[in-house]
Parts: sequence; C-alpha cells; structure tokens
Amino acid sequence: MNPFEIAALPHLRGHVLDYGCGLGNLALAAAERGCSVVAIDASAAAIGHLRGEAARRGLSVRTIRDELRGYRLEESFDAIACIGLLMFFDCPIAFAQLDMLKAHVRPGGVAIVNVLVEGTTFLDMFDASGHCLFAAGELDRRFEGWDVLSSERSEFPARDGLVKSFATLIARKPTAPG
Repeated sequence: MNPFEIAALPHLRGHVLDYGCGLGNLALAAAERGCSVVAIDASAAAIGHLRGEAARRGLSVRTIRDELRGYRLEESFDAIACIGLLMFFDCPIAFAQLDMLKAHVRPGGVAIVNVLVEGTTFLDMFDASGHCLFAAGELDRRFEGWDVLSSERSEFPARDGLVKSFATLIARKPTAPG
C-alpha cells in the first residue's frame, strides 16, 4: 500500500467505496478488516487483478469496471476513498466528480481524497490538456463545513530533479440535525 492508502485505512468502516481503486490494495485491506467494499476503476486489468486477489484471499469485494469521468453513484457509503484519481480529469470533471463523491458520503461518514496540486513539476503521466492540478488549499475549501480530520501536503522527488506535490484530506461529513 502507498502512504496515502495507509493513512486512509484507519478511517474506513462500514460500507466503503474505493473510487479509482487501481489494483485494489486499499479495497482488499478494508475487506480484511470486515468492511463491505465496492471498488471501481476504469482499467479492466486492474479490476481483473482485484477480483483474482479477493477470490484468492476469500474476501468479498464488489468490483465495477467503468469509465469514471461521468460515473454516477447510486448508493451512499460510510467512507469513500478517492486516492490519486481526480488529477487525471480536467478540472470541471474533477470538481464534478468530487461533488458527487461528497454527496454520497453518509452523514457522519468520512471522505479521503488525495490529488496532485500546483507545484508539481513531474507531469510525464498527463495529457497537458486534460489534467487538473488542484490549487493550494482547494480541497480544504471544497470541504468547508465538514470536520477536517487531517489536511496534509506532501512532496516526493521524481526523476531529473522534478517533484510530485500532493494534497491529502480526510474529512467527516456533518451529521444531519435531530
């Protein structure tokens, strides 16, 4: 698991969504802890790997392969993790997907979001016209009114002296009144 998934794991409980799950490391770890897990990714290879690992370990993980740019959730979750995905969309799509994810966190539930932010100089993995580097403080602003449990910025060196700058936010949705 990467450092962002490790930070997310203690906050996962109940019905969990791993949105943009990749190979499913976080989904598998959540299922091992007894969570009911839904894992969604656009990669058929990643979903196939996750299904195989879940079967091998005897874990129940509901997997969905779908193009995520316009995906619409139909259920709500106690925890939603979206780690390392939104920056692969253009900003209007990234922000719309983030709003959709927030809307599907149950009151009292947790959202864990990790994105690349401005200041990142390692952009080899991006189509320059279709990615979104979040502005400094953007995640915090978009979760205004939520209980922010953690908001961190981290940087990692990349080749040729370049850097990857990430923002990671863990926030609890307010409970509905009375």
